[in-house]
Formats: sequence, C-alpha cells, structure tokens
Amino acid sequence: MSDLPGMNRGALERFLRDNNIELDGTLSVETISGGRSNLTYKAYDDTSTWVVRRPPTSGLTPSAHDMAREWAVTEALASTEVPVARTVAFDREGSVLGAPMTVVEFVPGRVVRTREDLSDLTDAQVTDNAAELVRVLARLHAVDPAAVGLGAFGRPDGFVTRQVATWARQWHSVKTRDLPDVDRLHRALEAAIPTHSASSIVHGDYRVDNTILDADNVGSVAAVVDWEMSTLGDPLTDVALMCIYRQPVFDAVLGADAAWTSDRYPSADDLAQQYAVESGRELQNWGFYLALANFKLGVIGEGITHRALSGSDTGAGARSAADATGEFVAAGLRALSGSGE
Repeated sequence: MSDLPGMNRGALERFLRDNNIELDGTLSVETISGGRSNLTYKAYDDTSTWVVRRPPTSGLTPSAHDMAREWAVTEALASTEVPVARTVAFDREGSVLGAPMTVVEFVPGRVVRTREDLSDLTDAQVTDNAAELVRVLARLHAVDPAAVGLGAFGRPDGFVTRQVATWARQWHSVKTRDLPDVDRLHRALEAAIPTHSASSIVHGDYRVDNTILDADNVGSVAAVVDWEMSTLGDPLTDVALMCIYRQPVFDAVLGADAAWTSDRYPSADDLAQQYAVESGRELQNWGFYLALANFKLGVIGEGITHRALSGSDTGAGARSAADATGEFVAAGLRALSGSGE
C-alpha cells in the first residue's frame, strides 16, 4: 500500500511505538484534510484513533504552519475550560515525516465546513452553534497565560502595531498587481493604531470549521483545532477576524461555499455584541480591528493567487482568490471611516 502525500506510515508506526504507544493490529492512515492548511491525517489501529498533523509539502510559510506553537498551546489548554484534543506525541525535529509533526487524540464529532454541512440543521441549531462558538472564544480570552505556562508564548506589547507592519510587508511580497487602496488602507491603519490594547491567548483563525462539534449537539464544541496561528496578542483581533470571515467574499479565498459565510448565522454585528456581553469586554476602537482583519484577509487572498501563479498552490479557486482583495480593502476603509463593514 503506497503512502499518502506527506505521510510515511511505517515511520509513523515506529514513532508511536517509540513513544510507548502500544498498537493493536495494523496501523492505517487516511487523509482528513490537506491543501493550504496543515496536512491532517487520521491514524488508527483496531482499538485506538489519533490525529496526525504536519505542514504542507509545498508552498510552506513557516509562521502559518508552526507545529511547535500548535503543540504548546494545545498541551497548555488541556487544564482549562477551552475544549482541545489531548496531546499524545510531538516530533519537533521532523525526523519522522521530514517536517515537524503532532499526534493528538481523535475527537469524535461533527465538522461543519460548507453550507451543505448546514443543510440538516434547524435555524435554532445554527443560532445555538454560533452562541457556543462565541462562548468558547470568550473562555479562551479569559485564560491567564502565565497560569497555564504560556507567559512567554508571544509578545503582546505592540502586537497590533506589528500586525499592521507584518501584513503590509506581506502585501509587497505577494501582490500580483498594484492596488493603491491597499497602501491607502495601510496608512490609515498606521494612523489609527490604538494607544492601549488588551492581551490574551489568541487563536488567530477562529470560525466554525476550526472546531469539532458534539455529534449530537452542535451547540456544544468538543474541541477547538488548528492552533498554528495562536500567540499572545490582542483578543479583539480574534473577534474581528471571526466577524470578517462572515463576509460572502471569503468564499473566494477558501475556494468553497463556506458554512461560516452562510446568512443563516447571526450577522457580524450580532456576533460582536454577543462576544461583548459574554466576555464583559468593551469593543473599543472596533472600526480599527475590523479594518485590520479586512486588510489581513485581502493580503491572504492575494497571496493564494501569487502562489498559484508560481505553481505552488493548485487548490480550488486559487488563481481567482485575489479577486476578493479589493472587496476586503474597501470594507477595511469603510470600517475606519465609520461607515460600517
């Protein structure tokens, strides 16, 4: 049986045994997801199941596929009210698959990725799901990083300033054409950076498809996954990104009809207000955070097309992902001007 891309079943089997994981029968491996995110596999024997994650085999952006970061935060949050998969083993050096790899417990449940996945849910269930997602995000932001061993997990001071600069640099690395409004938005963001911002553990990519829901109750999150973008930073960046992901144009970036862009979910404004109530946190300088989230997603869409044109991203809609950039940038400018998203 030939191995899946990015996988070496024999090497994984030896790694598990070397980490005192007794196998019952033959180890089998299946792909759960791949493409632009980290490659994710289900590995199982006759009695147990695990999830294995590693970076993509091409088009690697180290900061976006940081397995050590994902491992550290998942392990630390196990003792909190934030639901995560139990950590099992970590190959930090990449000696098993040629890249760093994490192994965690398999969490059974339901993953909602596309609008089709919402088709058998009632409107009440969708509303309950959204409320639970907001509750879990608020719980994450309430965790004391130092108390769970993550006091040095990031540099919260100056976080939003660095975010603005980082995404501006990234734009100049990936742009496929000149868009004057991108530079205009960058300058406006620089001028609007809040003088004070809060600090917490942030997920960095929070929306419904980065969670596993209880199989029988979508109003309960069984585990939050995909932590490779997590750090210590301003919690409102997490909230704003969750809200901006709700825009229909995000489908062009994902190359799919995303569940999270469905109009069956509460509006971005409603989600933000639910978070404010749940967390007790004021949404100060909210226009800035919405603009920054739009800026980030506009650059990400451009980057996907940039990689497609260079031959390193052949995913669905990759060459047209940059079509969304202008809309995100325009929305960012409107957010800063106070005229809405």
